[in-house]
Amino acid sequence: MARTPSPRRPKSRPSAWHLFLAPVALLFLLPFVQMFVASVSPADELVKFPPPLIPSRVDFTGFVDLFTESDALVWLGNTVLVAASAIVSHLVLCSLAGYGFARLAFRGRTVGIFLILATIMIPTQLLMIPTYIVFSRLGLIDSLGAAIVPWLASAFGIFLMRQFFLSLPRELEESGLIDGANRWQVFFRIVLPLAKPALATLAIFTLLGSWNDLVWPLIAINDEHAFTLQLGLANFQGTRRTEWSLLMAGNVVATTPLIVFFLFAQKQFVATMTLSGLKG
Repeated sequence: MARTPSPRRPKSRPSAWHLFLAPVALLFLLPFVQMFVASVSPADELVKFPPPLIPSRVDFTGFVDLFTESDALVWLGNTVLVAASAIVSHLVLCSLAGYGFARLAFRGRTVGIFLILATIMIPTQLLMIPTYIVFSRLGLIDSLGAAIVPWLASAFGIFLMRQFFLSLPRELEESGLIDGANRWQVFFRIVLPLAKPALATLAIFTLLGSWNDLVWPLIAINDEHAFTLQLGLANFQGTRRTEWSLLMAGNVVATTPLIVFFLFAQKQFVATMTLSGLKG
């Protein structure tokens, strides 16, 4: 028996919005293009005014000097360790806390979530001195732990996961409980697999924050072997001289992993904003 050919989906045609969004996308892309062009430009052309839009020759001296004359590989490894620790701890702790505030009935639940959200309104600058004192007494100053511990969890991550869990129908969990599963089994086997879009979004925001964090490591870390990549790149800018070729090459190295990660997780990011953004 011959198979009935499946109907073809109509091809989506460009809408009028593309005429507006395409130039906007190119506008946001220009700084990244200019950064890459500057990273492969000769050092003497970077200090010219106005700088040439197209370099006279391609020069990878900035990348060579970055990895041979500095501890950029050590800084990159430290940054990867900080970001990986932050992502794992956020996914575990924020998902557990968010599920507890969304589904578990306990005294003070509403007050607790409001107190957690209130911490977002406190300026970070006000917390620098007390945080430094606490970390100093714990012996974490001048170590990589000073950059890892502040990123173990966040109020935003708890709120994001709570909002997503509130958007899930309770019938899914109730059916699991009826079948004999306990609360932990329901969470790990039913709820958490459905939360992949929210977890991907949380991972993106955590990666961006921990990877680009500069102010706190600048205060808490003075040991060059414990520098993160952003902190190491900041040393290329001095009062009297700036190593522009090293700085531009370092910015390319620091930016590329973020762009690649977002390209792989953008579908989950959009799905989470659609599902949980309007849920109260």
